[in-house]
Amino acid sequence: MAITITNYGLTWTDPDGTPRASVVSYDQASADDRKARLEAGGATDVEIVETEPGERLQPKG
Repeated sequence: MAITITNYGLTWTDPDGTPRASVVSYDQASADDRKARLEAGGATDVEIVETEPGERLQPKG
């Protein structure tokens, strides 16, 4: 039985308007937790994005 691992990254905008992107990969539960913490800290436009292994997200701009 093969195990499929899906990686996720996040993009968001800081409260001061600076676009950001995560430099690490998360599993789904960790990505959901990180999204909630970012939003609680005032970040906007927080999105969870499925990524390929080794892929590095770029901030939206």
